[in-house]
Amino acid sequence: MNKPVSDTMQQVKHVLTKVPEITVYFWIIKILTTGMGEVTSDFLANHMDPVIAVALAGICLIVALIVQFSLRRYVAWIYWLNVIMVSIFGTMAADVLHVGFGIPYVASTIFFVVALAIIFTIWYASEKTLSIHSIYTRRREFFYWSTILTTFALGTAVGDMTATTMHLGYFLSGVMFAALIAIPALAYWLFDLNEIFAFWFAYIVTRPLGASFADWAGVPSNRGGLGLGTGWVSLGLTIIIFGIVGYLAVTRKDVKDAAISG
Repeated sequence: MNKPVSDTMQQVKHVLTKVPEITVYFWIIKILTTGMGEVTSDFLANHMDPVIAVALAGICLIVALIVQFSLRRYVAWIYWLNVIMVSIFGTMAADVLHVGFGIPYVASTIFFVVALAIIFTIWYASEKTLSIHSIYTRRREFFYWSTILTTFALGTAVGDMTATTMHLGYFLSGVMFAALIAIPALAYWLFDLNEIFAFWFAYIVTRPLGASFADWAGVPSNRGGLGLGTGWVSLGLTIIIFGIVGYLAVTRKDVKDAAISG
């Protein structure tokens, strides 16, 4: 007996989705990419003209997004390459406001919060959902990546604000964000918190969480870090990310089994 049309359409949408399933692998790579983007941005800004660094990151991001939008379904390598480029460029965007224009981290944090709220409002008004499981049209994909870029810039501003403006330092900031990210998880499991709200709350917090610990590992001791060097920390995180994404590309453990049967 054939499956109902609604079930078949739901399976087709899963096949065409442009994002991975939300598994433990997703959160591990997400946190690693936030840290990698933070220290890579700092490394590039300190080893070449910042204007050139921002331009190169912007060009690489545009190219990666063009490839992503040209695909018809989720491809692990391409998706996570885009996340990495968003992480690097998003970090630079937030840093430019502070370093280049002297805008306080508190002000840039408020700016990105407002920008994110506007994107969410327009997205929901247009599509009636903010679920990442619904990313199977070009318009929804545009909203999705606009949101991702803004969350990275927001997370960068928030992380730098807690570490420097609030004088918590990178390590204590990381500990604080580690505690914060547990809130939506516990609320979802114990109190049935809305799944979409829980996801985006956690997604936003992963940015300052990963970046704070990466900064702590990379910056010199006189800035409260371990002094491993941003270049070495970036390289180490890149190798780990490469390994996990390669594993997922082969095993497809981050892809829902949506084979359509009659």
